Amino acid sequence: MTTSSALTARHIWTRHRGIALAVVLLLAGAVAIAVIRSQTQHGDLDPRSADPSGSRAVAELLADRGVTTRVVTTLDAAREAVGPDTTLLVAVPDLLTHHQQTRLAKATASSGGRTVLVAPGDWSVGRLAPGVTASPVTTLETTLDPDCTLPEARRAGSAETGGIRYRTTADDADACYPSERRATLLRLPATSGTGDTVLLGAPDILLNNRLDKQGNASLALQLLGSRPHLVWYLPSLADSSAADTGRKSLFDLLPSGWLWGTLQLFVAAFLAAFCRGRRFGPLVPERLPVVIRASETTEGRARLYRKADARDRASAALRSTARTRLAPLVGVPAAQAHTPEALLPAMSARLPDSAEQALHSLLFGAPPRDDAALIALTDRLDALEREVRRS
Repeated sequence: MTTSSALTARHIWTRHRGIALAVVLLLAGAVAIAVIRSQTQHGDLDPRSADPSGSRAVAELLADRGVTTRVVTTLDAAREAVGPDTTLLVAVPDLLTHHQQTRLAKATASSGGRTVLVAPGDWSVGRLAPGVTASPVTTLETTLDPDCTLPEARRAGSAETGGIRYRTTADDADACYPSERRATLLRLPATSGTGDTVLLGAPDILLNNRLDKQGNASLALQLLGSRPHLVWYLPSLADSSAADTGRKSLFDLLPSGWLWGTLQLFVAAFLAAFCRGRRFGPLVPERLPVVIRASETTEGRARLYRKADARDRASAALRSTARTRLAPLVGVPAAQAHTPEALLPAMSARLPDSAEQALHSLLFGAPPRDDAALIALTDRLDALEREVRRS
């Protein structure tokens, strides 16, 4: 038996049907969007993508001319596909690690096929195209004239190749579409065999929304359609070959800019210490708040010398003061009071009974070895001064 306050299934549905309907609609919309995006969305420079930044148009034009296009996303697949009847296009060479670039260069060097590198920068050209240097974009001009003897470029005419610029020392290279005296399309024949490597300064001639501009389509079809097979390599960060299996030191694991960052920290610390430190300048006399007797100052310094066992400094101060007082008594200028050659002969003349060697040991000798010797030195200096004054 149910009470009147119990909720029936109809009441529950009536109360919550709005929320349930909203959840169903959200789920249905999410599934529909995921299906649509999974069927039509691809990355930039992807020959399967019909987006403005994709390259499906050039792939279909090549298919009409009998050229098959195969997409690979791993280095191993790209290395296995190279051959004399294959064109290998590397979409983003700068995504490859140096280890991957070295392996790819070894595979393509003697393959006899064509390798097309799309906008490789300084990170890539040193290994994938030895002898080539890359310069960044310095002009907004993208449409350039061939200005070279390469047949593909002369037939295509003006094209949108403006981007990264290249320079090489190879005499047999074809440098086309120059920008500020550097090529934006560079063809390097292989050192052995019939293969070659082509460097494109910009990817514009391969994009869907730029293929119909200028001579872009003609140049793209000629560069990619010279062999019956085209392998379109889209480097992926998920590729297992990107992991370097070699042992690395601590310095290899640190970021590339750690050295300059550390140097900047040291410079900043030095500048901060200099700014916070005492300013250099002339000494300024200052009136003391109280008058201290000379005897107290002498006694305080003597205690400091004794605490530090500084018998050398104490004996030097005693001898220096004694020489300063003795010099005018024997007729030696104050400037030469601390010069043995001037003071000792004058002292010997005043005290004929004293040997010059004994005077030298007393006034310019070695520091005493203990406190008793220091006291004895003090007594001898006092006695010498009294004797000089009496004479």
